[in-house]
Amino acid sequence: MSMIDLFAMRETFNRQQIMLCFNGPISRSLIEEIGNALRNYLAADHAHPSAAMDVFAVYIEMTQNIRHYTRDRGWSEQDASATVVVSRDDNGHYVVSSGNLIEAADGEVLVNSIEALGLLDKAQLKAAYKEQLRRPRDAEVSSGAGLGLIDIARKSSEPLKAALQPADNGKAFFSLRAVI
Repeated sequence: MSMIDLFAMRETFNRQQIMLCFNGPISRSLIEEIGNALRNYLAADHAHPSAAMDVFAVYIEMTQNIRHYTRDRGWSEQDASATVVVSRDDNGHYVVSSGNLIEAADGEVLVNSIEALGLLDKAQLKAAYKEQLRRPRDAEVSSGAGLGLIDIARKSSEPLKAALQPADNGKAFFSLRAVI
């Protein structure tokens, strides 16, 4: 393997205003450690307290969803890896993005759910959140695209964006982007 051009990577990260980037297997302790680093970075960046809390909450929700999904399927460490990026956009908003392998059929359902959430305004998202809270929960069934996803949509200043790219063995790479 040739040497990684860290300078070029640094320049790319700076140009795209990437504050935090992780790629690899994700455990509960790693989610916590990266979360602590994110909190410290947001404090050093003088983020407004409510924005910092929302960025942190969205990061936690996204990473825990990935961990739970892959753990429930008993996937290998390689298949259970995640890519997580926290950056700023040109308007100074925080952007939390995550991606992971997912069963292609699950991904299609998830993308459709996210697109449907994108059609809702803040009041409709609040109502959907309350409705989801009242629904009985079946412990045996994965809720996917439920309360946590609605909460991410509520915290976002723009509609969520999702993408699905085909991968091997009936899987796809699912990406989610939230702007805070």
